[in-house]
Amino acid sequence: MSDLFIFGLFERTRKSILGYTAELTPEQRSIVPTGFNNNIHWQLGHIMVVTDMILFGFSGKSGEVPAEYKTFFGPGTKPADWTTEAPAWEELLDLFAKQTHLVRETFAGQINEPVVNKENFAKADTIGDLLELNTMHESSHSGMVNAMSKLVKQA
Repeated sequence: MSDLFIFGLFERTRKSILGYTAELTPEQRSIVPTGFNNNIHWQLGHIMVVTDMILFGFSGKSGEVPAEYKTFFGPGTKPADWTTEAPAWEELLDLFAKQTHLVRETFAGQINEPVVNKENFAKADTIGDLLELNTMHESSHSGMVNAMSKLVKQA
């Protein structure tokens, strides 16, 4: 695996996610389609929180996702449980773009470097392993965002 390949895949996945959401109204981004626990607003925040946990947390580096985002978008959360207003969509988009650049800036040339947290749930040994795991996670959510965007446009 090369930097060019893994970062290209990561960035294409994120571009796809943004493409699926580009024309949605705020109301559409807030709909929880039948059969889902979350909405598209949650999906975008969740992707960033998990990227922060996987890439930055397990590598021992500092990310830029605010800690309170875990309350809204961490694993196991859902909009039905929110007790305060979630971060605004525009704030998420801004951080999504910044995080995309930060991932490349932080990890370029380091795919063979060992992770700091060897006791991670995925048993990842290298930064490259973390990048693969994260891209797999984001690809899965990209598919969900694609499906959800089609459903909410019909509502």
